[in-house]
Amino acid sequence: MELNNIDIEMMKEQFKSCQNMLTAIGDETRQYLLLQVLGDCRGRRVVDIADRMKLSRAAVSHHIQILKNAGVVKSRKEGSFIYYYIDLDSNCMQSMIDLFTKIQEVMNQLPDRSGEI
Repeated sequence: MELNNIDIEMMKEQFKSCQNMLTAIGDETRQYLLLQVLGDCRGRRVVDIADRMKLSRAAVSHHIQILKNAGVVKSRKEGSFIYYYIDLDSNCMQSMIDLFTKIQEVMNQLPDRSGEI
């Protein structure tokens, strides 16, 4: 199977639209932070994440801000507490899922090359 120019351009645009999210989740610390946030469906506070990760609150806040800017996490305020949670409704998240679904479709149509060196 060969990709046509329309498919290539579409995938190029999808990569561009996902670039901030891919960069944000590409960092190992932020990956672990996401796992901490996923661990509680209500979300987690910076102080709780910092304690679990053995990081300063400032460092956690910095990483949270990057994830928020990329559309990966959202926050909600309850009284004086701010809880952070994964944004499952994010357009960015759906764009990334669509991109990797397209990549998987293309890969499934390629011939088996496992015997090649």
